[in-house]
Amino acid sequence: MGSCLLHLPLGECITTFNLEDAVCNHGFFMMAPNSWIPSTKTLQRPLRLANSTTSVMVSISHPPNGTSILVQVHDIQNVSPEDEKAILKQVGRMLRISEGDERNVREFQNMHPEAKKKGFGRLFRSPTLFEDAVKSILLCNCKWTRTLDMARALCELQAELADGWNSENIVKHPKKKGLKRKKFARKQSKVNKCVENCSNSQLLEGNNIKVKALGNFPTSKELATLTKCYLKKRCKLGYRACRIFELAECVEEGKLKLNKLKKTSSYEEIYDKLSKIKGFGPYACATLMMCIGFYQMVPMDTETKRHLQQVHKTKKENAQEDVKRIYDKYAPFQALSFWLELLEYYEIKFGKLSMLPNSSYHIVTGSQT
Repeated sequence: MGSCLLHLPLGECITTFNLEDAVCNHGFFMMAPNSWIPSTKTLQRPLRLANSTTSVMVSISHPPNGTSILVQVHDIQNVSPEDEKAILKQVGRMLRISEGDERNVREFQNMHPEAKKKGFGRLFRSPTLFEDAVKSILLCNCKWTRTLDMARALCELQAELADGWNSENIVKHPKKKGLKRKKFARKQSKVNKCVENCSNSQLLEGNNIKVKALGNFPTSKELATLTKCYLKKRCKLGYRACRIFELAECVEEGKLKLNKLKKTSSYEEIYDKLSKIKGFGPYACATLMMCIGFYQMVPMDTETKRHLQQVHKTKKENAQEDVKRIYDKYAPFQALSFWLELLEYYEIKFGKLSMLPNSSYHIVTGSQT
């Protein structure tokens, strides 16, 4: 099959935009289903069409001095106007191509000369806020290697769901009266056996290793059809499975309207709403706030504290006070100034992130010895 080429005009973003800098600056770009290709400086991943269910693989590139971002849609020759709009909207969100994002970039670079010199100001994010939210949960309370594994497992799961694989076995606990527990128990037993047989990221076939196919990142609708138990065992999510499942249910039941959490509301209002979501502590909230476009709060975890101690010679017990002392002069872009420092630290230690092969992503952590 052929392919279709779409154009996303950069508009006023043209003077500050660089694809490599806009992508390779946050751990999200290393997490499945994203795939950065260093040799061609191209980002590949699946994106959803207007129906929100069908996914297509795209390659995103930016020719030198080009006025538009090029989006090659693979294995399809014609894209409807509705699908083109949906695809370009997702690309624009990932790369922060909007008037508001451009204002933030210029304002931050004006107060931070080093950021302007390095072309830094667009933190990479996902096509949807739901994907950002789930990945924020995956970052909590675990090593970076496990975060990468969990993201990949979720994309493998999505490929299985899209193919209709084990669709008869994946069932939620019946809520309707009159359904017997035994019937559910039999189905759940099949799910558990399926998990045991298929939970590894690779399948052995004789002497060959067959790597499981990656799908798109699962939607709230797809995750809400599963059971917590299945999600936990299939993707090895631990306690996060319950948090992610409940987040998906809240979105699908209309209790949480993620699409309305935009910059039309104040920082305080959005943070208050996020903090009421089960599983969203200060770190996850701060990470998701950055994805929305609020940078006042620096995400605080062990990596943040490690960075403060190594770079600024601070004490672990004074981390919150030190963050204010060091970064408040860059308000309202405290998190961006911190992230620029962290990115510089990683690239001194590991080399330019955009040149790393994906097989080396697991080493990108300050705690690595």
